Amino acid sequence: MNIKFSVNAKNLDKQLKQSLSKRNNSDDLKKKLESETKEKIFKKFEKLKKEMIKDFTNHPVTKEILSGASASNISGTLGGYGNLFTFIGFESGQNPIAPIIELLQKTQITFFKISPRGTSKIRVEMPDKEEIFNVTPLPWAAGISWAQRIEVGLSGLGQYMNKNSPYSRSGKGIQSKNKVRGSRFSNTPYVSSFLNKWNKKFLNLHK
Repeated sequence: MNIKFSVNAKNLDKQLKQSLSKRNNSDDLKKKLESETKEKIFKKFEKLKKEMIKDFTNHPVTKEILSGASASNISGTLGGYGNLFTFIGFESGQNPIAPIIELLQKTQITFFKISPRGTSKIRVEMPDKEEIFNVTPLPWAAGISWAQRIEVGLSGLGQYMNKNSPYSRSGKGIQSKNKVRGSRFSNTPYVSSFLNKWNKKFLNLHK
């Protein structure tokens, strides 16, 4: 997901602008913007990136999965019964959120085409939903993303039993052969809406 926009760096020192215009070096610009003042764009980007990752870790679905097999259903996806970690069937001790955080941490900013007037084109690269779906396979169906299914629905809640079992991947969740409740999985906005939200925030980075 590439976000491109232009910035007129009016506050840049005249000598600095001329120097950058001649060099047209993105790495040099990145370093200059970082060192000149805390208010420059690179500093804002770094702050926004940290806020983005914190926002994701604070999402109810993320928090519930990070809490493991003993979590409560704070996301409300299971009607308050059990939790997503045991329902999805993650392995005990597994951190299913780690691959998503790794992708978000790779979000980066590039500066290029510096003009004598100090105008710069900026590109912010952050993962798209397909990249995240690719690193979040269901434990029992590699071609299906659990992160995507949070948004569109997961089957099996009617047969789900949140109880200790030696046959459970997580140690505490199994699927009964018979239906034991009439509950249905409640879809909830997750990765797609999160990325759309932060796409817009990065677009306003220069303001």
